[in-house]
Amino acid sequence: MRTAAGVRVVGHGDRRRRARARRVLWGGGELLVTAGLVLLLLVAHQMWWTDREARRGAERAVTALERQWAEEAESGEDAAAGLGAGPAVTAPEAGAATDPARPGTSPVPRRPYGSAPPPRRSRAYAVLGIPRLGLRVPVAEGVDRAAVLNKGYAGHCRGTQQPGQTRNFALAGHRNTHGEPFRYLPRLRRGDSFVVETRSATYTYGVDRILPRTTARDVGVVRPVPRSLVRPGYGYDEPGHYLTLTTCTPEFTSRYRLVVWARLVSMRPR
Repeated sequence: MRTAAGVRVVGHGDRRRRARARRVLWGGGELLVTAGLVLLLLVAHQMWWTDREARRGAERAVTALERQWAEEAESGEDAAAGLGAGPAVTAPEAGAATDPARPGTSPVPRRPYGSAPPPRRSRAYAVLGIPRLGLRVPVAEGVDRAAVLNKGYAGHCRGTQQPGQTRNFALAGHRNTHGEPFRYLPRLRRGDSFVVETRSATYTYGVDRILPRTTARDVGVVRPVPRSLVRPGYGYDEPGHYLTLTTCTPEFTSRYRLVVWARLVSMRPR
């Protein structure tokens, strides 16, 4: 409002409206800053804290398994009893090699090695080692997120075989967060090795084929004779001793799956 002399007069109503507008803007800014800080804390918790805790927990689980196996060996307990490699485990004879007529095939088992009851659900019962990645993580039964995968473990896909058995032994694990044991699977190359240790034996598998990307619903990759249903050019046509690792791809998403297949090369009793 202006006077007759042209002097602008600010009324109390205008001042109050401006003050309210400043308070609203200031309060909105504070809320945005607070929300941003909360989101940053949540991201830090998800990306760092869960990784740290899951990795430490997985390392403790590996140590506990190794201690348990050593104590049982010292006490003379039957290594095939309890949480072993599963029923009807077979092993190649000493010095067994691949079939020269079919390069890259798994050694043919000649004799039974032992048997054990199925592992308990969500309980660690084996150790997966990937020398190229410097990785050793527990293997637990099932792929429950809270009880297995979020603890930094590799989860055994139920319905697939156990280590050393004919057909497919399939494992899944996180690529990011919660220990991210499978984060660096894309670094693997054909001929790299996987070492699976159980209470009764140590199994060595050689990386054979890699499927860089398939859908999350491609169940063919974990079938007894694994072959992608989405990309049929990837997989196998005949029974063998397979190990399958699956994880999410690309990083920080769960849209697709990365698959690594390996074949049994050798085994030795503990």
